[in-house]
Amino acid sequence: MNIKFATFNLFQFTAPPFSWYFKKDKFTKEQWEKKLSWIKNQIKLMDADIIGFQEVFSIEELKELCKELGYEYFLNVDTPDINKKNPTIYTTTVLALASRFPIISNKNVRYDINSIKKHNFKEKFAFSRIPIKAIIELPNKTKIAVYVNHLKSNRLNEFEYIFKKSTTLKEKIEKTKLALENNFSSALKQRLIEASSLHMDIKESKIPTIFLCDLNDKEYSMTIDALTNKAYHEELEQDEFILFDAYNYYKKEVYNPHPEQKEIKRTPTSYYFSDENVIDFIFVSDDLKEKIVLYEVFDKHLKRNRNGTLLESDHAQVVCEIDIN
Repeated sequence: MNIKFATFNLFQFTAPPFSWYFKKDKFTKEQWEKKLSWIKNQIKLMDADIIGFQEVFSIEELKELCKELGYEYFLNVDTPDINKKNPTIYTTTVLALASRFPIISNKNVRYDINSIKKHNFKEKFAFSRIPIKAIIELPNKTKIAVYVNHLKSNRLNEFEYIFKKSTTLKEKIEKTKLALENNFSSALKQRLIEASSLHMDIKESKIPTIFLCDLNDKEYSMTIDALTNKAYHEELEQDEFILFDAYNYYKKEVYNPHPEQKEIKRTPTSYYFSDENVIDFIFVSDDLKEKIVLYEVFDKHLKRNRNGTLLESDHAQVVCEIDIN
């Protein structure tokens, strides 16, 4: 049967009268209704069976919205922190998952001590957002593992290398070695430990696995290697992957391509000034990678406004349809 999965960064999903981070940053009632209306329409357009959400502050409001749209099952594993001096200000976001099919269990994802040591992390470690790992039973009785994640962002705009498809893992490690050893990029270090810890958890999975995320890092980044590639963690001569970018396994069609066009340009999911970035991904386990039926990026709102708007989102939504027997 074909199942649709989606990842959706909601961009400060905060119901009034609450604020996000600062007192002045909040929606009026009218603005909130407009944002809810846009999100509902977007979810209807995506028509996904299972959705992973990022940037959730108002959990109950999202749960109610999803239930209204036919998502009977909903999961969150954490609650946002609140400002100690002002209880109407949220200071952290959380993740959520909505499903049309039963969520039969949720599992803890623990940080990996060896990964903390490997990356020379001296402070007390915690995930920037606690990951969701849900076991879902499909109508055909197949059980799948669905992860929802939002990895550490580079808020301070620390320097981070941008790699190409041709860059080898060895080259990536060499280029970032100095920055990691000297703490020049604390956000990258945190993100790599998060990705590594998730890798260690996922590699033990015995059932089909889908990973929905705002990676906060780019295509061909070392974060993707830490998440997907055994060679990042072990002394291997060749790459050995446990997860695969679903985009690369969807057979894309090109109509009237230019003769010099070698491949289709990937649609960005986020913009930063003039930079086009792919930071929202759906990864799948080896048993699913040849079963990708559809891969679609919903980005019409970003074509109108590259930076997005708080009444919509500053990310594109990614949907992947998979034939799961």
